[in-house]
Amino acid sequence: MEPLLTLSDILFRRDDFSLEIDTLELEPAHCYLLRGPNGSGKSTLLHLLALLLVLERGQLKYSGRLVGGGAERQQLRRQITLVEQSPYLFDTSVYRNLAFGLRLRDVNGDLQRRRIAQALQAVGLEGFEQRRAAKLSGGESRRVALARALVLRPQLLLLDEPTAGLDRETLPIFERCLAELPGQGTTVVIAGHDADQPRRLAGTILELDRGRLVRPTGGPTPLLKETI
Repeated sequence: MEPLLTLSDILFRRDDFSLEIDTLELEPAHCYLLRGPNGSGKSTLLHLLALLLVLERGQLKYSGRLVGGGAERQQLRRQITLVEQSPYLFDTSVYRNLAFGLRLRDVNGDLQRRRIAQALQAVGLEGFEQRRAAKLSGGESRRVALARALVLRPQLLLLDEPTAGLDRETLPIFERCLAELPGQGTTVVIAGHDADQPRRLAGTILELDRGRLVRPTGGPTPLLKETI
């Protein structure tokens, strides 16, 4: 099966930090857990996977096609959704937050309403359409941010520390939703520090150290070819 996204001979530099990856392949409908200490480059790698960075060197292929620039790259970005560590919600209703990206994709009317209802149900927030986003709890806000990503039905979903600070009641709901996504055809990459999460989500570990991918000491072997 063709990898969803392939990175080859990558070099990205910003100030005194550099991210260097020989080869990394992300398979379709798979879950990856991105691990590493603070400053190792997890957020940078997520932005690279989201096609948001200009490389100094390297090649990216999406479903076997070389990623170019301009309109082609913009079109590919519609297949990828990045949820930042501190996601921003518009100060309006939950429904309008979820509808924003759909409207940009010309999804309106009954189809829009059904997809929003399905996404909120997936994160355990049925009936929250008219709640004001500014009045939500921290855990509810994170689930709305995830629902806003799910409603777009991306092929590749990237999440930066999505479960950090979640309470014990919210965490299982959040992780259950994430665990179901590969079965629905979505590739998921989750950056975080929870050592038990790879086991709970049955994901492949990607370990970063000072901008380099390394083989982890435990867990499934990542799909990479890296000079160790």
